[in-house]
Amino acid sequence: METLLHIDITYEQILSLVRQMPVQQKIKLSKELEKESISEILTKLLTVFHTEELDLETIDREIEIVRQQIYDRQKHESHI
Repeated sequence: METLLHIDITYEQILSLVRQMPVQQKIKLSKELEKESISEILTKLLTVFHTEELDLETIDREIEIVRQQIYDRQKHESHI
């Protein structure tokens, strides 16, 4: 039997919890958030550029651009 639990939690509380996590769990969480972000960005791109001319190569190129931006941002943040 599955039980659902709803908890009201603020952004600050989440951030505090994340800061207490071990590095490996933070990395895992970061990768999950990255997947979610990429999916959301792609959906927006497809909506904005709804056309028959949008091909897989264009989508792949955009994915790589976003991944690189995320990687660069994470790298920059880890040096702060």
